[in-house]
Amino acid sequence: MSEHSTSWEHAARNEAEVRRGFWRKAARVATRLPFAEDLAAAYYCAFDRETPTHVRAGLIGALAYFVLPFDAIPDVVVGLGYTDDAAVLIGAIKLVSSHILPKHRAAARQAFGGSAENSPPQP
Repeated sequence: MSEHSTSWEHAARNEAEVRRGFWRKAARVATRLPFAEDLAAAYYCAFDRETPTHVRAGLIGALAYFVLPFDAIPDVVVGLGYTDDAAVLIGAIKLVSSHILPKHRAAARQAFGGSAENSPPQP
């Protein structure tokens, strides 16, 4: 197996984990994250088929860091748990901010503006 196919398999696993776990974790921690709306906008951008592949890959990697349980600083550490997630996500969002479109931000506002019983709109 080549190194290239291994990285594609890793990226596919990250994408599956983000799709499976993003909204569950976002709903659980959104009130504690000042960047929750940016996070959701990044999610919508990452899964928008019109977003360039390299942008999608970068955002999915950053979102996987947020979703997956292994972190540099465990999320359960009070006061520090999401600082590493924030640094990774905010850095990724700043790098690709021109690709996070008004439609992604509108979807994010709608996702967090609805009641907890409503599931967020899917891209």
